[in-house]
Amino acid sequence: MNDRLFQWGPLLQGGPLFIGILNLTPDSFSDGGRFLDPAAALAQARDLVRRGVRLLDLGAESTRPGASTVDEITEWKRLEPVLEALAVALPDLPLSLDTRHGSVAARGLERGISVLNDVTGFSDPHMLELAQGSTCGLIAMRSRRLGSGFHMPPYEDPAPKEATGAIQELRDLGRRLHGAGISEERVLLDPGFGFGTTFLEDQALWEALPSLPGALAWPPDRICLGLSRKRFLAARAGTPDLPPRQRDRLTALAHSEAMAWGYRVFRTHAIG
Repeated sequence: MNDRLFQWGPLLQGGPLFIGILNLTPDSFSDGGRFLDPAAALAQARDLVRRGVRLLDLGAESTRPGASTVDEITEWKRLEPVLEALAVALPDLPLSLDTRHGSVAARGLERGISVLNDVTGFSDPHMLELAQGSTCGLIAMRSRRLGSGFHMPPYEDPAPKEATGAIQELRDLGRRLHGAGISEERVLLDPGFGFGTTFLEDQALWEALPSLPGALAWPPDRICLGLSRKRFLAARAGTPDLPPRQRDRLTALAHSEAMAWGYRVFRTHAIG
């Protein structure tokens, strides 16, 4: 485990920070099953780095709408061989672990993971305790829960929506981490597009992005946007049936728009 306090600053130098998504799952919405084999995962990691990724985010539990939950033993079994391969092949590449399970996060930190990325915003006490007791970077996402899973309402709900609810949830998340004694310099906040939001809510949240840093009192270069291949982009473009792997051009356009508003951190499946 690295005892040095993680700082986002060095990774934010020299242009936008693209965090490469590496799904080690059979059922992720975009590329489920493609990188379950460690050799395939390593090849994809090399390709993402070649294209400009400077931080790799590994996830072994799908969080797509309707996905089944994964026990922590299965999640770690998917992660461990890939972590071992990356440690040998790309030892200087910082890694982020996308997990909401404390035991998996703890094992990742023991293996030298630089960042914990929790789509439940460190709402689990064990995850929050790990965040408090470690020096790693943190990505904390706003989402809405329903029991042990996520609340995912019908995406095409026609009722008018505003972004105020999601913004307040994100503000509360930042305050909760601050109240837990976690330095804000370690944290990226993620608005959580599509996590418990309808299309109209996502659209309102997108339209609020220019003013979001001011509303949160949080700098735009410490907000991580996870828009890659999301259904919001396809619906926004008037092509809601466009398959996820055909949405990379829409993703790149959205990134360019967000950069004009000062955003610099993006989780993405592809660059260019």
